[in-house]
Amino acid sequence: MGIRIKRAAVLGAGVMGQGIAAHLANAGIPSYLFDIVPPELTDAEVAAGLKLEDRSVRNRISQAGIAAMKKAKPALLYRPDLASLVTACNYEDDLGRLAECDWIVEVVVERMDIKQRVFAMVDEHRRPGSVVSSNTSGLSAAEMAWGRSDDFRSHFMVTHFFNPVRYMRLLEMVPIADTDPEVFAAMADFGENVLGKGVVYCKDTPNFIANRIGTFGMASVFHWMQEFGVGVAEVDVVFGPAMGRPKSAVFRTADIVGLDTMAHVLATIGEGCPDDPWRDRFTVPDAMQALIDDGRLGAKTGAGFYKKVRGEQGSTILSLDLDTLDYVDAGKVRLPSVGVARKMDTPGDKIAAMLAFDDDHGRFAWKVTAETCIYALELLGEIADDIVNVDRALRWGFNYELGPFETWDAIGVEASVERMRAEGMTVPPAVDRLIEVGEGSWYATRDGARYYWDVASETYLPVPTSEGLIFLSSLADEGKVLAENVGATLYDMGDGVGCVAFHTKMNALDNTILEIIKTGCDMVEAGELVGLVIGNEATNFSVGANVGLIGMLAMSQDWDQITEAVRMIQDTFMLMKYCDGPVVVAPRGMALGGGCEVVMHGDSVRAAAESYIGLVELGVGLIPAGGGCKEMAFRFYGSIPEGVKADLFPFMEKAFMTVGTGTVSTSAEEAKSYGFLRPSDRITMNPDAVLADAKADVLAMVQMGYHPPPQRRVPVPGTTGIAALKVGVHGMAQGGYLSEYDEHLGTVLATVLCGGAVPAGTLLSEQDFLDLEREAFVGLCREQKTIDRILHMLETGKPLRN
Repeated sequence: MGIRIKRAAVLGAGVMGQGIAAHLANAGIPSYLFDIVPPELTDAEVAAGLKLEDRSVRNRISQAGIAAMKKAKPALLYRPDLASLVTACNYEDDLGRLAECDWIVEVVVERMDIKQRVFAMVDEHRRPGSVVSSNTSGLSAAEMAWGRSDDFRSHFMVTHFFNPVRYMRLLEMVPIADTDPEVFAAMADFGENVLGKGVVYCKDTPNFIANRIGTFGMASVFHWMQEFGVGVAEVDVVFGPAMGRPKSAVFRTADIVGLDTMAHVLATIGEGCPDDPWRDRFTVPDAMQALIDDGRLGAKTGAGFYKKVRGEQGSTILSLDLDTLDYVDAGKVRLPSVGVARKMDTPGDKIAAMLAFDDDHGRFAWKVTAETCIYALELLGEIADDIVNVDRALRWGFNYELGPFETWDAIGVEASVERMRAEGMTVPPAVDRLIEVGEGSWYATRDGARYYWDVASETYLPVPTSEGLIFLSSLADEGKVLAENVGATLYDMGDGVGCVAFHTKMNALDNTILEIIKTGCDMVEAGELVGLVIGNEATNFSVGANVGLIGMLAMSQDWDQITEAVRMIQDTFMLMKYCDGPVVVAPRGMALGGGCEVVMHGDSVRAAAESYIGLVELGVGLIPAGGGCKEMAFRFYGSIPEGVKADLFPFMEKAFMTVGTGTVSTSAEEAKSYGFLRPSDRITMNPDAVLADAKADVLAMVQMGYHPPPQRRVPVPGTTGIAALKVGVHGMAQGGYLSEYDEHLGTVLATVLCGGAVPAGTLLSEQDFLDLEREAFVGLCREQKTIDRILHMLETGKPLRN
């Protein structure tokens, strides 16, 4: 059974309601955003002569939710204009609109009595067959639906999104006993493939999976940090990237979530789980309660476990001293254990190194990790049926690189169990059966497929994956590697489609990557492949060219080698563009500089929705020279129909400002407005489906009789455009907005984007632009200020304004 959501209703215009409505809009689904009618007028409404019966007053709260949605940082919408898909409503005037909706999701305050009243109202006005769900973070699904009609109950479930909805991958889903299994499965498919979420199946227990285990981890941190004398700032260094966790780690995350919210979650588990084996841990720590009593609730009040203070030298982040509850400057926290862990290549190796380190920080990390692994196993069967859902919940809900059972494998199950028991920890007997009967690890790989240990049946079962998804690691395990070197691999995706995946550091472009791209194109030309996908499974597609190598060559004054390096990049990208078979580029995460140029040279693009694309070379004193300027010129000037006389200046200014300011799109959808993607390029919400969708695009293009695009020429603004842009750049420099060298870079960029010193209207080819790019790039490499910018970026990760 499939399900199509054409329109939705979101009940509650608070932060979560705004996020859900915004993400529905991102998916192209219109929604009604409901909230209450205000009980009285504001002073501004009184001054404006408005009355309580005026529609603008009655919709004030939901309308304010839409306004907040449009202003949110980070952005909730892929494009600001998508807010037009959200309509403000109120519960008194607009309940009839619920009958128009295919899905009604409740996002009101976490009180059972209020939720039950809302659902009684929904039951009365909804259309039979429409799906109803709650976004509760832990209240009983069965109790919320008690007393409702049979049709309501058969279409009811929990759909628990994490905040911010756009960026957090996790969607926890919980049925009740009466939920129609087909409806539940169809909504899970909708959540995954339309909204792009990672769906986890939970039992109807307090706080479900992610918050239950994640909160225990925080409680464990509180328990052990005082014994080992570890401070707030040290905790976040230990449980940050060195342990495969986000930079926000523990206490920064608590501040973002809100200490009052964290206290509520702790209390919910403590009160709602009387049989929890670690129930005594789920109490609000004295320090946290003191902060709450003092109104220090975290980021929303400006102080929590951290506080930002501003001084003459700029802002400083202070951390809380748990003993005095005063804020102190911890400075740069450097820990030997963390230093060792960070040198490791994989998340598993980092965690193993951290936990093996014999100092207070290593032992602290071990205690918390060991307890969390044990707790996750103890709850198996109560909160989830299998380890896969538990691991996915922590990875997708808290952005951990490894879930508890994956972590257990990384540190070695048998060895870690011995240490746990030696330290007096009680380990569930299920782990002994894993060691005795299984292979001693929670996961195993067989014939390219991943399996997990099912505790109930004591057998390995295939890890559930959606049909049709393609994972490069599986292709490697199956021996489907056509070519590889240290920088890239060419995989056989099946059906004659190859996939070029980068794997340099940050996927920075170098000769090894270009070599594999060329190999792939050669195989297409020879008829060994029908087309190519260029994509990978890394967090970021590519951050650009190897700037360190360019800086080294520039300092060595090896201009010939720089020239040839740029020429090789240009030639490879043009080979991609005019290959005999279609080349579809599949970016996700950052595609910057040269990474953006790879994207722009695909015959088509299949981008993950969360793709951040831009030409940022001016930040290191260079200009795009892998065809980036050329593509911008052809996309803007070439958009004017042949034979139509049009003013090139607005197109020129748009391209110049986009490249000159190093603009990076905040989504794939926004990338279209900057010209980095074409209107015809496609976007996939589910990042795991991007490669499979890109392969399908290649095959569809082949089926339609693909031919390379014809080469053409475009009119350019020439010297007239250069002069106009130089005036504008000089004015900005005079106004203090640009440095002297910024002005120089702007002049060089203007010269290239305008087509060089030719009369306005001259028709130029792609090669003409590539020659201009290459000459300008090498010229800038000769400038000491460019070298200074490159070195500064390499040392600090930040641009230099010299």
